[in-house]
Amino acid sequence: MRYVDEFRDGDLAGRIGDNIAHEADPSREYRFMEFCGGHTHAIARYGVVDLLPGNLRMIHGPGCPVCVLPIGRVDMAMRLAFERGVMLCTYGDVMRVPASDGLSLMRAKARGADIRMVYSPLDALQLARAHPGREVVFFAIGFETTTPPTALAIRQAQSEGLRNFSVLCSHVLTPAAIKHILESPEVDDHRTVPIDGFVGPAHVSIVIGSRPYEGFATTYRKPVVIAGFEPLDVMQAILMLVRQVNEGRAEVENEFTRAVTREGNACAQAAMADVFDVRDSFEWRGLGQVPASALKIRGDYAAFDAEARFDLDYRPVADHKQCECGAILRGVKKPTECKLFGNVCTPETPMGSCMVSSEGACAAHYSYGRFRDIPVVSS
Repeated sequence: MRYVDEFRDGDLAGRIGDNIAHEADPSREYRFMEFCGGHTHAIARYGVVDLLPGNLRMIHGPGCPVCVLPIGRVDMAMRLAFERGVMLCTYGDVMRVPASDGLSLMRAKARGADIRMVYSPLDALQLARAHPGREVVFFAIGFETTTPPTALAIRQAQSEGLRNFSVLCSHVLTPAAIKHILESPEVDDHRTVPIDGFVGPAHVSIVIGSRPYEGFATTYRKPVVIAGFEPLDVMQAILMLVRQVNEGRAEVENEFTRAVTREGNACAQAAMADVFDVRDSFEWRGLGQVPASALKIRGDYAAFDAEARFDLDYRPVADHKQCECGAILRGVKKPTECKLFGNVCTPETPMGSCMVSSEGACAAHYSYGRFRDIPVVSS
């Protein structure tokens, strides 16, 4: 299949791995963060780490949209369903994110709340049309990839005069998260590991382009290579990062040229700018409060803002004490270093968000057997 099989060639992957091993300086270590959960998934699924030299470490980043969703936002959505009687709609992965009191949206549904899985905001719009006597709320999450469809749904609802539809917005921004990782005063407290470069996200970059990453290269001297999700994409990006580090360069390079441009998708960006403003601050699971890192619905579309319509307040909630999702999202720990991983916490019985989503680091490691070397962790 064009653009798939060509990027899964095992022999070619081996040759790229040989090039990485040959060009990596044995006297130093290389630490690259794959920001996107899709890349973590590809690295685990295709055994990319097995083809890399021992002095090159791939670090999981916070680029899984379900994983970074804090418990307090899920609780807020559940309060809408339980206390306000709304029809709550959201994506499938969000349904299983652990929340307070041992609940999740899936378990809340089992207790009688009207919570429905949808594939897009347009599904929620259709439910609002079909049930004019009910308040329908779309619980919107995700990075810039899923933000334009939410913006278009809100504009469509306004054009139709659909008064029983609103959005609980939890959309977050990629560049702000990368900046926070590099410069936040919390970094020392969280023991975030040093990072030599980033494998830049694919789908996000299709929307925003490669331009927003240029500041990280010039200001922080960190190379960024945007990569597709196939194994050869990831390996070629790693080779490009090794070459930049060896040559003392810090640039934004685009391996995923078949889909990503410097300017990105102007139509999608315009829709986002029309409907959303940037929040002053937003809580991320694992990163804490991150300035200017999420979106809220603009005043022109306030009628469709569920937080304003239902006068909701955000209440932060701490994660499970033994769950290491926060440390994993910051790159401090690997999934296999969590006491709960693979025994108490599995995809069937997730204790943390990193085991819920198919893009989560824990789910990727568990699903593709990267957990066979679980270390003994003292209590």
